Amino acid sequence: MDFLKLIRMTTGVMSIILAIVTVLFVAFIFIDEAPQWLGVSSSNADKEWRLPNIDSDLPEGKKGKQVKFGYLLATESPKWMGPQVINKDERLYAGNNLTCQNCHLEAGTKPGSGSWVGVTNRFPQFRGRENKIGTIEERINGCMERSMNGKALPEDSEQMQALVAYMEWLSDGVPADTADWYKGFISVKIPAVKADTVFGKQVYINECQVCHGEDGQGTKLADERKGYQYPPLWGGDSFNHGAGMHRVLTAAQFIKANMPHLIATKANPKLTDEEAFHVAAYINSFDRPQKPNTEKDFPDLKLKPVSTAYGPWDDPFPAEQHKFGPFQPIVHYYDSVYQIKKTK
Repeated sequence: MDFLKLIRMTTGVMSIILAIVTVLFVAFIFIDEAPQWLGVSSSNADKEWRLPNIDSDLPEGKKGKQVKFGYLLATESPKWMGPQVINKDERLYAGNNLTCQNCHLEAGTKPGSGSWVGVTNRFPQFRGRENKIGTIEERINGCMERSMNGKALPEDSEQMQALVAYMEWLSDGVPADTADWYKGFISVKIPAVKADTVFGKQVYINECQVCHGEDGQGTKLADERKGYQYPPLWGGDSFNHGAGMHRVLTAAQFIKANMPHLIATKANPKLTDEEAFHVAAYINSFDRPQKPNTEKDFPDLKLKPVSTAYGPWDDPFPAEQHKFGPFQPIVHYYDSVYQIKKTK
């Protein structure tokens, strides 16, 4: 009798174990359909996100071709939408021979260089320069009119749609913390002095001149239709004075995380905050194209970054100080008068 009882108990335990194993197996097989109460993410739960590869990860068909064209627009901009296009009546939008990736490095995939990884997930967003909620298309056209010194892309144009498709492809499924790492620039502690362009010139000679040249005019690619390997930092073929890079503090943030090229990274910068600050001022002490109607930027002048070099401003500080600093008095003014904390 005891033996039969033991058999029944063993059979019961085995049945329970089998049921648990069956449930776990089904959950594993159909993990993408697993409910949240199982503690399993329903999105890409069985694989870790990785940066997509333009050569091996393109979607099939029309969408893949559109994404690839967006990539070409970003990496060979003059050839496809700038001064080197064949049909200038239909395709001439960029006014210089820069490429998008001269700023958004590695085709928009390098952390700390205004990366496009995750960017479309952050739009629509408020933009102080326009004082309204803006779309990703409007943000792209801000670059077209300023950094590219050209004109806006029609939102229904194949160029605009391809650029957005490429950005969406880079942003698909990226985890929030990963997107945060890629986005924007690195922080720079603002030195409590006016920028020193003499010291900045020495930093430029030591760290920048080998690529960008003594005259700052950069180095073109072997196929000049594709633009620059190292872009001009001032002069007629560079970004205009309405671009974000013409702000010393913004330029310093970019420079610290990315320059010298192929040496500095967001995680391991080479230049100090002070070196990045002073060389940014040196670069922006030269002439460059002038964007018309910049007085209409920042309808609410209190939202204008402190190192915006063109007026008007809603403060008593002179143009020279807005361009080269010292910036702490301006930062303190907006904090004490308007309760606005500015970092650049």
